Amino acid sequence: MGFAVDILVRMALLPVLIWQAISCYRTARILPVPPGPRSGVTGEGPELRLLIIGDSSALGVGTRHQSEALSGQIAKRLGRDYRVNWDLIGRIGADTGDTLKRLARMDNDDYDIVVTCLGVNDVTHRVSRRRWMRQTRALIATLDAKFAPRKIIVSLIPPVHHFPLLPNPLRWVLGRQALRFNRALRLMARDWPHVTLIGSGIALVPEVMSVDGFHPGPPVYAEWANQVVLALHDKPTSAVPLAIDPQQASA
Repeated sequence: MGFAVDILVRMALLPVLIWQAISCYRTARILPVPPGPRSGVTGEGPELRLLIIGDSSALGVGTRHQSEALSGQIAKRLGRDYRVNWDLIGRIGADTGDTLKRLARMDNDDYDIVVTCLGVNDVTHRVSRRRWMRQTRALIATLDAKFAPRKIIVSLIPPVHHFPLLPNPLRWVLGRQALRFNRALRLMARDWPHVTLIGSGIALVPEVMSVDGFHPGPPVYAEWANQVVLALHDKPTSAVPLAIDPQQASA
């Protein structure tokens, strides 16, 4: 299905989409940010400075403790080979524009690796693809200028069309937009030799999602962390954001 047809379909469905979005907002189960440290030092070996930045998924919403979340899972794996000095910076509801503003207020520092977890809120906040592309380019440039990382690991937007919380057609519409964003991200990444794109490497079936039907559960965070470690070592990773609907992949 072409982009122009997508626009027409969305316009025709607009009243339904608005009603479904409001309904999801009112009925969604609100999960807290899990307790646990947002910075630390772990492991033995060569020094490795790590920054994780992003939205509620960066903060590990959907888990009981940061040890089950992305930061804890990454630190545990990297700590087998490195002395990892890590920091976690995130905010529930953050999109790429919000994160750019936050970065502007941060002091310059040195990080070897930066992991970004962004995009879902850009999709749900109805940020245009053109604006999001502009902000994403600015994000990479800002990370380079402030932290001079040797590698930036960018998490692709997960397939929103698999989120159990979302009803159709809202799920379908947001999933299509996420797919378009990821296509644009793959094209942009060709300009950045030090940027690696990863998916989380596990299908978003309800059993691995959190109880709110929107955030990852511990199994997703665990495999996501594994993809980060593979990317760090320049090993093959899942460049597919979880599982892609065959109909979407051929669109």
